[in-house]
Amino acid sequence: MTHSALHASDRPQSTVFTSAAAVVLVLTTSACLVGGNLRPTLEVPTEADIARLWQAPADLEQRDLVYGPGGEALMPDAQKPFTFVAVDSKGYSGGYDVRDSDGLEWSVKLGPEAQTEVVMSRILWALGYHQPPTYYLPRWTLTGTQSGAQEAGRFRPKLPDSKVVAEWSWYENDFLNTQPFKGLVVANVLLNNWDWKTSNNKVYEVTGPSGGGVQQRAIVQDLGASLGKTGYPVLLAWLPMRGLGQGSRNDLEDFESQGFIKGVEGTKVDFHYRGIHKSLVDTLSVADVEWMCRLMTRLSDSQWHDAFRAAGYDDEHARRYVAKIKAKVAQGLMVAEAGDSFSAGA
Repeated sequence: MTHSALHASDRPQSTVFTSAAAVVLVLTTSACLVGGNLRPTLEVPTEADIARLWQAPADLEQRDLVYGPGGEALMPDAQKPFTFVAVDSKGYSGGYDVRDSDGLEWSVKLGPEAQTEVVMSRILWALGYHQPPTYYLPRWTLTGTQSGAQEAGRFRPKLPDSKVVAEWSWYENDFLNTQPFKGLVVANVLLNNWDWKTSNNKVYEVTGPSGGGVQQRAIVQDLGASLGKTGYPVLLAWLPMRGLGQGSRNDLEDFESQGFIKGVEGTKVDFHYRGIHKSLVDTLSVADVEWMCRLMTRLSDSQWHDAFRAAGYDDEHARRYVAKIKAKVAQGLMVAEAGDSFSAGA
């Protein structure tokens, strides 16, 4: 995967102009980019190409969603203080870079996205998509320039054998026309993850044990804008500031309130999706929905609940989230069986 294949322009950024003509130009340009051009960078990806994004999870039913891809051994110790390294002010949720007592550096995300990112990471990893280790600590202590007891946070280690080397775009990548990529889009729609910026997708180079070969992994890394609902004000739909926000995050009532599938026409699925990535969502078919929903049915009730427990959700919130997710999965399978005759009901 070359760097050129992984980079693509993101949605247009907000720019302030003083002249009316410039404003018209910006709005016109923004309108032209609304759909987003889909450009596969490989005509026929090989299994090795696809393996950089997804590997069939033969052990899906046995995957541990309490500790995730890093396992229990890598779990940070909340009983020992972490040392302040730097403030991380990027993105919606602030945080810190910290160092633990063993010298390992961690990226910490605070706020409501800390929980959703851990849940989403666990689920995508269980389904076969590469994810970095993530953990949720409800309480922990910081020493150094910033010190004292800290609010709950998502901890992601900066492992010496794993480094970020590039970004990749939802609109231009090696996997665009593959089933795992389409399934990934379905999963994000089902779980209401709406922040699909290129900067949230990372390419990691991972070195094998004992100096083994280097592998590239394409990862959807920043998953915090999930488990709420998607939405975008109609009056702002044509403005160049479209990336400012497309929904809520970590909001159970919002998540419960939004449906999944409105209807089916031929092989095309119409989703209850309101956001700026309609052109990408519109590429999904009934077969894509079925593929992902069948993968999700292999997760047990205990695995679903473990994913939420790992992120600090209480039993009642976890139960309601899981119930809604499973209802969406059931609807996806119903669509596959009913085809054109599917009706979403009242």
